[in-house]
Amino acid sequence: MTAQNHIGESPFLLLGLSDDPQLQPILFGIFLSMYLITVLGNLLIILAVTSDPHLHTPMYFFLSNLSFGDVCFTTTTIPKMLVNIQTQRKDISYPECLTQVYFFLVFAGMDNFLLTVMAYDRLVAICHPLHYPLIMNPHFCGLLVLVSWLLIFCISLIHVLLMRKLTFSPGTTIPHFFCEQAQVLQVAISDTLINDISMYVATVLFCVFPALGIFFSYHQIHSSLMKLSNMASKHKAFSTCGSHLCVVSLFYGTGLGVYLSSAVSSSAHRSKMASVMYTVVTPMLNPFIYSLRNQDVMGALGRLPGRVVSCLDGL
Repeated sequence: MTAQNHIGESPFLLLGLSDDPQLQPILFGIFLSMYLITVLGNLLIILAVTSDPHLHTPMYFFLSNLSFGDVCFTTTTIPKMLVNIQTQRKDISYPECLTQVYFFLVFAGMDNFLLTVMAYDRLVAICHPLHYPLIMNPHFCGLLVLVSWLLIFCISLIHVLLMRKLTFSPGTTIPHFFCEQAQVLQVAISDTLINDISMYVATVLFCVFPALGIFFSYHQIHSSLMKLSNMASKHKAFSTCGSHLCVVSLFYGTGLGVYLSSAVSSSAHRSKMASVMYTVVTPMLNPFIYSLRNQDVMGALGRLPGRVVSCLDGL
């Protein structure tokens, strides 16, 4: 076989989650339902935050950006998988694969940065309450999100440009349900040293540094709360962090599961199952965590139908 690089005529083959024909309709129904729940749940969060003046605060501004990122994160992988299941095809072109890698890196990295920024927001709110409005002003919050987006776009683009230089055999098979960067690098037949180094550097930038930032923020929050003598004040302050802690634990827990499943086991099935938790389940659960544990969001969601009706009446 002749090796091909760049846009080669022969597409990649995504093996998907299962080769069993009897499981395909079940998988299609399950993942379509999960995708629709993810999109609907996160869009409701965005609508609630943007339409309710009570939620026009830094914390909910970051939450709406996280919801937007989760919708895009899931849309990067699931629709293509659903199309392949429905059409009983497994092919994905090289440009499509690189596009999927790019946007997967963008939105996964953005989730990391947003969770870190949200932890910093809680740090300022609890440890420096008098300076909170001054520090977390709308201009600064917008700047944090903008810089995060620009940084992620540039770093992800570097990865994709480096991957364009790789060489693959015609009909290369990827043992996954989407083009995950590490899986694509493993099936390349050319040297991937530079790509591997850049991937490890990106892991530090996208995952390790944000995780350390979150840990530092909550360490400072914990130290500040321990100085309070009033238990009610401690509980009230810490309750504002509960939803964020749950999302952080779920996000990094499933992400760590993907890494460990790939590192300790050569089983592609285990790696794919861990990736499902990371790419599908976590974005689906985030709206429930932030709504069910937050009375402000629940109240805004309850008022949302009335606001929609008012808007329709005004047209």
